[in-house]
Amino acid sequence: MSRAILLVLDSFGIGAAPDAAKFGDEGSDTLGHIAAACACNEADNANRSGPLKLPNMAKLGLFHAHRDATGSVAEGVTLPGNLEGAYAHAKEISSGKDTPSGHWEIAGVPVRFEWGYFLDKTDSFPLELLDAIVQEADLTGVIGNCHASGTEIIARLGEEHIATDKPIVYTSADSVFQIAAHEEYFGLERLYKLCETVRELLEPYNIGRVIARPFIGEDSTTFARTGNRRDYSVEPPAPTVLQKLDDAGGEVVSIGKIADIYAHCGITHKVKASGHDALMDATLKEIERTGKREVGERAMIMTNFVDFDSVYGHRRDVPGYAAALEEFDAKLPALLAALSEDDLLILTADHGCDPSWHGTEHTREYIPILVHGPGFTPGSLGERGTFADIGQTLADFFLLPAMADGTSFLPDAA
Repeated sequence: MSRAILLVLDSFGIGAAPDAAKFGDEGSDTLGHIAAACACNEADNANRSGPLKLPNMAKLGLFHAHRDATGSVAEGVTLPGNLEGAYAHAKEISSGKDTPSGHWEIAGVPVRFEWGYFLDKTDSFPLELLDAIVQEADLTGVIGNCHASGTEIIARLGEEHIATDKPIVYTSADSVFQIAAHEEYFGLERLYKLCETVRELLEPYNIGRVIARPFIGEDSTTFARTGNRRDYSVEPPAPTVLQKLDDAGGEVVSIGKIADIYAHCGITHKVKASGHDALMDATLKEIERTGKREVGERAMIMTNFVDFDSVYGHRRDVPGYAAALEEFDAKLPALLAALSEDDLLILTADHGCDPSWHGTEHTREYIPILVHGPGFTPGSLGERGTFADIGQTLADFFLLPAMADGTSFLPDAA
């Protein structure tokens, strides 16, 4: 059986990409700035203290990849003498630094077109679009209509939303239309239905995602987003490696928000989980389940660890991000122990979201590629010219037709 496990540490960039200045992100470095804060005891909290401790990812080559991407070793870090994985740093060729672009490129399909955006910070959405939404969804109106952080706008407008029954609509620098609504007062299924309506109405605007942002609580001091987020994405512009594996009779398991990101294209088995502990547990269960398949069958498990981005990166929480990385790292030995000798494991990211950076948006960065699998010699795989090298490698590994983009780094002996 051929099996690959692809873990996406959402937003875990390792240094400014060559074109970062074009995005206003020159000097950004998610991993480097977290490590620097830890080394100076500026990222201590109740869950962690001192220098950043990621021994298991370090042995897979994480800090070597960061050094190669930035030209210097992260502060407070000593490079391990013996490596157990192959590593690389990859730059993005897609036009944006958003979640769909990063994930689609990872799967072998870069986004070369320009997404549509709502650039105005206030009165962000066209009046004719809002009028159509109100009419089609039978609403009394909407509130928000601006660029905002999701937690901030819920705290600010959540009580008005409950009182008026008007959903909160907002956007960001990404190609996205977000809708926040209370799970009980507005209704979760009603929110999902509204998002489906908006998805259809957005077709002329070329917007990448509509995101349902449900929350609970009774007032601004108790409002909290729930794990029932749902993303409504457009379909990738060409078949991804996930779709090619599905078409070839293989199994493609999505865990977390992966299915939504790919508009459910190429997904054969979807597992819902929220929070890093639950996501890792689900990944281990799927490794166990798919390990019982017959010889010759092919399976891919793909998990997105979204809290790095949504809970810590966007909220500019350096200590929280550091603690989450250390907790993730501590779970890697159990995952490695669950793999068979023929399994291919890849750890990567989809973009950066430097928690020390200005604003609340993603940052244009290199991503790490950490590889453990048959035929790989521990050491450098060099700089990769596109995230699509991952998709090409997976196509090679599963003996699928080649992708249009990317260069495989699969060893000939694998």
